[in-house]
Amino acid sequence: MKLVAYSYFFVAIGGALGAMARYALIVALQRDIALPFGTLSANLLGSLLMGVVAQLVASSEWFNAAGIIPDQYRLLFAVGFIGSFTTLSAFLFEMNVFLQRDAVLTAFTYLLATIVGGFAFFYAGVVVTRSFFSGSSV
Repeated sequence: MKLVAYSYFFVAIGGALGAMARYALIVALQRDIALPFGTLSANLLGSLLMGVVAQLVASSEWFNAAGIIPDQYRLLFAVGFIGSFTTLSAFLFEMNVFLQRDAVLTAFTYLLATIVGGFAFFYAGVVVTRSFFSGSSV
């Protein structure tokens, strides 16, 4: 029971921090422009961070050496922070706004930038993390 309570705690703390970080990024980047760069930036940066976390989680030896329990680390960063930092619901809402304005080309551009960019940033996070820990088993 105690482990379950800690799990919820890690998700809640990570989620609160991720939501605040996303809001700060949106406020800083969003201007009166065609594309919602705040949400796009949050989703791309979150994809990069998820690539880093995925690569670190893939190696339990790294966690053991750092004294971190892998599942709690995953809950805090991947589920909590990155899960609330990136947002599919905001993306879908913004896509709907474009479609309501008959801005199909803008909607398609935003869709491609998010999907292709998200995968590219995720992969970049994996590659950078692998090269950073090239001497270890990450």
